[in-house]
Amino acid sequence: MTDSADSPTFRLAYVPGATPAKWARIWTERYPRVRLELLQAGAAEASDVLRSGGADAGLVRLPVDRETFSAIPLYTETTVAVVPKDHLITAAEEITLADLAEETVLHPLDDVFAWEQPPGEPAFERPETTADAIDLVAAGIGVLLTPQSLARLHHRRDLTYRPVTDAPQSAVALSWPTDATTDLVDDFIGVVRGRTANSTRGRTKQEQPKPAAKKSPAKKAPVRKATTGKAATAGKATGKKPARKTASPKPRRHK
Repeated sequence: MTDSADSPTFRLAYVPGATPAKWARIWTERYPRVRLELLQAGAAEASDVLRSGGADAGLVRLPVDRETFSAIPLYTETTVAVVPKDHLITAAEEITLADLAEETVLHPLDDVFAWEQPPGEPAFERPETTADAIDLVAAGIGVLLTPQSLARLHHRRDLTYRPVTDAPQSAVALSWPTDATTDLVDDFIGVVRGRTANSTRGRTKQEQPKPAAKKSPAKKAPVRKATTGKAATAGKATGKKPARKTASPKPRRHK
């Protein structure tokens, strides 16, 4: 997407917990004439933002509608249980879902997991957001299962978390509408896939490197031929240069 022909802009949406900073830095260094605009969108809203053209591409959580969107999986996050620091499960380095069987497990409305069978005991009400659920954990009302990046995003000093080894996991992907695959989208794909700046793919035409100018071959100094024959032999023997031959005078005719 571009604002005008003179000032192209690439708009990248990203969901909470996703960190576009690394790729944003590479983009700025590689394409200084294309402004990168970062737009934060909720996990449930990201698809609508891309579908409506509000962003060219996005760092979203899988799954996505593959009939509408293309997606490149980037990484899968560890799922953790967020609990107060004095909770019993903090005695272990990692836990399983069975360890939460008697706990009240909070499931916010923006939960990124599609649970077939939610673990633990359900709360009386579902908090609206993950941030709200974190506040309830701090109040001692329950525990929260969430991707590790969200636990870090909503960090509090009175809370901690432990990895849950058998819990569902959330994957983050680069996604965009398949019918709107532009040159700038291809450029950003090249950035996240680690293509080099000199790669012929993943670059805008205006940023393509120009071929190096051909240099003229350097002129070689003329080589003087060595003297050969008897003159050379005589010169070596005496240490003197051989004398130059002169033409003999023609004899005069007497009348």
